[in-house]
Amino acid sequence: MPPATPLSSLPARPLISVVVPSYNQGAFIRQTIESCLTQDYHPIEVIVMDGASPDNTVEVLTSLGNLPELQWTSEPDDGVVDAVNKGMRQARGDICAIQSSDDFYLPGAFSHAAATFARHPDMALIYADTIKVDAQGKELSRWVSDPFSIENFLTKQTVILQPAAFFRREAFWEAGGWSPDYFNADTECWLRMIMRRPALKVDAVWASRRMHEGQRDQQNQRIIESFARMMRENPDIRRGPVRWRRASRCGVLLHTIRYSPAMSLRRKKWLLLQAALAWPAIWRPMDLAGQLIPGWRRLRRRLFKPPSTSAGDEA
Repeated sequence: MPPATPLSSLPARPLISVVVPSYNQGAFIRQTIESCLTQDYHPIEVIVMDGASPDNTVEVLTSLGNLPELQWTSEPDDGVVDAVNKGMRQARGDICAIQSSDDFYLPGAFSHAAATFARHPDMALIYADTIKVDAQGKELSRWVSDPFSIENFLTKQTVILQPAAFFRREAFWEAGGWSPDYFNADTECWLRMIMRRPALKVDAVWASRRMHEGQRDQQNQRIIESFARMMRENPDIRRGPVRWRRASRCGVLLHTIRYSPAMSLRRKKWLLLQAALAWPAIWRPMDLAGQLIPGWRRLRRRLFKPPSTSAGDEA
């Protein structure tokens, strides 16, 4: 349950801190940093934690010059979780974000986020939608999430994507920061955060999420295992109402399908059916009838096809 102690008051113009963990992303990190520096909002600070990349990352960082908004370190670390937590310990902003070094913000994201926190000072986490782009930055698709609720988060009807999420620094540390015990450390941290404090989904697009061969997201089996263990081990889910455990089971099943592209159709249908039994509310928004019943979509089009109107009827 959310703690009784309110979050500290925000100043009129809060500092926004962006932590950028990086390793071998010299091809993309300039756009990441410049997408922060060119925002129409200040004050900001960008903290790059590079894990001693052997590529041209340091060269790119050096070429940006001695900007007061930018600080960076390039030294060995214990991976992305260590880099994020070290960067967050340096962050001074009341509002923070963690941006991958291959993703980038869209114009206006910072000012919109700050204005939303000003209107909703009790929120620990505010997030929006993202554009999925390829390695060259070309749009592939858009992910639009449902409004926030704990149940929507657990069933993956709303997804808090790191590139478009901003949060209160004190809420981050109250939740314990990122944990090295989980591959999906960002999602696991969001889970601990939203079980203590309220969150809000904004109907806007704040960032682009780049898809390319070098991503951690390619490690499907680790993603599946970590997400399932995250849901199973969370003490708030275990102690909470039964509906949270049902919702989390639904989310684990849908997550397994999402990251199993080679799964057989028969297996997929079986997991979808189990997900719907665990959380029946997903039946309609996910069109499970169309996915589970052969020929259903074609039959539905015939049954609900609007009647044609002749010229004589219109007269």
